[in-house]
Amino acid sequence: MTSLIRPVKIGAEKTKVPKTKTVTKHHEFQMNKTYGQHLLKNPLIIDAIVEKSQLKSTDIVLEIGPGTGNLTMKLLESCKKVIAVEIDPRMAAELQKRVAASPFAGHIEIILGNFLEVELPYFDVCVANVPYQISSPLVFKLLSHRPTFRSAVLMFQKEFALRLAANPGDNLYCRLSVNTQLLSKVTHLMKVGKNNFLPPPKVESAVVRIQPFNPPPPINFVEWDGLIRLCFSRKNKTLSGIFRVKSVIEMLHQNYKTFCALENKMETDEMTEEKMKDLVIRVLEENESLESRSSKMEINDFLKLLNKFHEVGIHFK
Repeated sequence: MTSLIRPVKIGAEKTKVPKTKTVTKHHEFQMNKTYGQHLLKNPLIIDAIVEKSQLKSTDIVLEIGPGTGNLTMKLLESCKKVIAVEIDPRMAAELQKRVAASPFAGHIEIILGNFLEVELPYFDVCVANVPYQISSPLVFKLLSHRPTFRSAVLMFQKEFALRLAANPGDNLYCRLSVNTQLLSKVTHLMKVGKNNFLPPPKVESAVVRIQPFNPPPPINFVEWDGLIRLCFSRKNKTLSGIFRVKSVIEMLHQNYKTFCALENKMETDEMTEEKMKDLVIRVLEENESLESRSSKMEINDFLKLLNKFHEVGIHFK
């Protein structure tokens, strides 16, 4: 069930106000480890994140996990409205109280609930110190949101951030890199040390900018991810080695039978597993991909390969 509880909307029209100084507050309540709570306390880091967000005065900004509002207060200085999604009622109450006592009381909406479960309203930019345990589903929920937002400036665990931005040939280049970069441009912005948080996490952090492609590529993402999942099961192995495995051929053969049934085609009985294997190898040969390794392939290489497989009726879902 979605835990969306009474979005809080405070105030009315926006007025010109002097900029306020970010103040890090210490609170009596304990951080909740279940939610991965680490409050960003360094005003210089907060200022840098807001600057790199390139906000406009007309922007509606989505913030995920605002905590007690250190970043929120700086965002409010630069945009029209902040929509803050917070799962912890204590944090939401603290944020509401803090904003209500400021000149920005009319420009925030607080949604109490789990970000992965709530329905997101329209927003132009997303800025967040992300709860690290939901990093991957959070990224793909954002990228599936419509209408497409302009950009997201997000802080993740350092290794996760580097995986998002990794290029072919990098040690951290992986399925996450390829899937994210199919749908968006990812730029690494800066590293953030653990001592900039209260309490300090056990890992270093980094900030990236994600800019969704608009319009998104005209591709069936489930099909795409099926191919990418298979290719990166052993990313340093040749595609020839990956696609000759018996369990892979069995899976593709079953998919082919399903495809033929759905398309009312009669080729099902003619296609044996041995013929499927020959067909797969032929596609790889014609695409000059037999000796290719996923760890060094670019987005366009995977797109071309997927199209070649589709041309002969081979599918991955």
